[in-house]
Amino acid sequence: MGFFKNWCRQRFLKRALIPQAEWHAAVAGLPLLAGMSEAELVHLRDLAMLFLHEKSLEPVRGLTLTTDMKLHLAAQAVLPIMYLGLDWYAGWTSVVLYPGEFVIRSDWLDENGLIHSRREILSGEAWERGPVVLSWADVAASGTCDGYNAVIHEMAHKLDALNGMANGLPPLHKGMSVTSWAKTFSSAYEGFCQRVDGNEETLIDPYAAEAPEEFFAVMSEHFFETPDLLKREYSEVYAQLKEFYRQDPAERLISRQ
Repeated sequence: MGFFKNWCRQRFLKRALIPQAEWHAAVAGLPLLAGMSEAELVHLRDLAMLFLHEKSLEPVRGLTLTTDMKLHLAAQAVLPIMYLGLDWYAGWTSVVLYPGEFVIRSDWLDENGLIHSRREILSGEAWERGPVVLSWADVAASGTCDGYNAVIHEMAHKLDALNGMANGLPPLHKGMSVTSWAKTFSSAYEGFCQRVDGNEETLIDPYAAEAPEEFFAVMSEHFFETPDLLKREYSEVYAQLKEFYRQDPAERLISRQ
């Protein structure tokens, strides 16, 4: 990060710290963050404040955002980059928030030149060169440690797309092996798809079988929400995510108990 950008961010934080009571209220409403040390919570608070400063939250269809709602969103949004830094969210500036699920229409051209249309009901979407779009109802339901987190899911897509497109392979850190990552995720994904295709009941969200990029995003949800489950079901995937996110939520889980 450039010296001037860092200076501006530190200057902003000195002037714009939120009241401790508001931050602790937001944290208390997120079991996801239980077990964090005070130092980690302070670091997360600073990142959340910078996120709200540098990203525009844009409520639509009559949704009104309170300070508590903004903090609830921001705390979850910055958790994946807690040890990566806010610049990992570069290249986009806004989060569009609907009150609930929203409908999108997509058109595509088949090999015969015919145009097809499809309407989809979504809880979230991350545009490759645009905003993150979220349903507030799903944001509010995230962070309860049940394996579902709409915010982390879409943020994972944004990290994944930093290599040019979302395909399940985000930019890896120095020392990480692309070969090892690809082998681990490809093997786990293929095996998971076989389980889903065989109508096996899985503890991991079956939506992970949709595509490699969805597998990465869903595994990221479980990494933070239910780390013990992911570590037990897919230990090698957990190890790769631990190295990528530079965090070990399973260790924090021990502190929660």
